[in-house]
Amino acid sequence: MSTLTIRLPDDTAARLKTLAHSRGLSMNKLIEELTAQALTAWDTETHFRALATTGDVRQALAILDRLDVADRQMP
Repeated sequence: MSTLTIRLPDDTAARLKTLAHSRGLSMNKLIEELTAQALTAWDTETHFRALATTGDVRQALAILDRLDVADRQMP
């Protein structure tokens, strides 16, 4: 496990402490969870960008067209 020191504005640090307390977490655990969420989002974006480079544009547009039709049919 690594130790990381970061500098934050005082008001940001105070808000993070409040958030951690409201969730019943330590600051360390809160930052760990927020970091995991950010990395998951980045991994997902990277994955979809890689898929997009190998994708078939016409097929993708056809799928989106089907979704539009399905949305219009919903009550």
